[in-house]
Amino acid sequence: MVFENVSFLEKLNQSELDKYIITPNRKKNNLNLFKTALMLSAQNIKHLNKLNILTSDIVIINLEDGVSTELKPIALRLASVFISNLKSSYSKIVVRINPLNEGGEDEIKLLNRVKPDAIRIPKVKDESDVIRALSLIDNDIEVDLSIETKESLHNLSKLRVDNRVKRVYLGILDMLESLDLPQAILKRDNPTIDYILSKFLIDSKLSGLIPISFVFQEYKNLEEFTKWCEYEKAIGYEGKGVISPKQVKIANTIFKIEDEIINRAKYIKKKFEEMKKKEITGFSDGKYGFIDEPIYKDSLNILNRVRK
Repeated sequence: MVFENVSFLEKLNQSELDKYIITPNRKKNNLNLFKTALMLSAQNIKHLNKLNILTSDIVIINLEDGVSTELKPIALRLASVFISNLKSSYSKIVVRINPLNEGGEDEIKLLNRVKPDAIRIPKVKDESDVIRALSLIDNDIEVDLSIETKESLHNLSKLRVDNRVKRVYLGILDMLESLDLPQAILKRDNPTIDYILSKFLIDSKLSGLIPISFVFQEYKNLEEFTKWCEYEKAIGYEGKGVISPKQVKIANTIFKIEDEIINRAKYIKKKFEEMKKKEITGFSDGKYGFIDEPIYKDSLNILNRVRK
């Protein structure tokens, strides 16, 4: 736990909470594969206190949806208290702010002090929104984007205007509303949903962004959630938004790169590099068949995604 006891925080007002926002001294982790992105409400003290023990690759502290306008200032300070007092975590810590013109700019000012790993910008439409966010966020903080408008989906391949822009999250329900499509079509094997998932995935990859698929809202329906994870993995996804510990466990298992695949990649990398020294870049291997440069590069990609 971040604090041994959090009951004292429940009684503090906005100015009193400010006293517990300290200079951060958190050891940053090195993640390359993001299987799960867990959404936490910024006003839930008990959940925030678990930031150092959660097993999701990303934890998104949410200041936007689900936090009432009246409670947003308190929620911002609670998030800042826990982030600044956090010594280490398995997860990357991301804060999802409100739209820039709806309080987001002021939220960034405080978050710059406490140094989350990234700040996630909602309601992005085009490059100008990203450039504006980058100008406000400190250079040592990454920038993530919510892709939830038809404009952002259309412009996705152009949104990585800086190397600090790392990850994009598909907000499928908002996207359907933006496209004037009914939520009832959100089903596996629906061609329209397949198109949205494919476009989001490919355009993200073309830009060098890490795509994270949408949150499945029916958190009690673990059977259907499992099927979605398997379906999205088959499409090419490596991670999914989640809203419960049970979803985290399932998605971490499904999107995990198995030891057998990692060992195969290590073997191919070593074997190819040995043969390349002999000026041979295509050869038959007794263990894995024909190995050439594309297979070698795929192995490098696998190893690059494994946690270091």
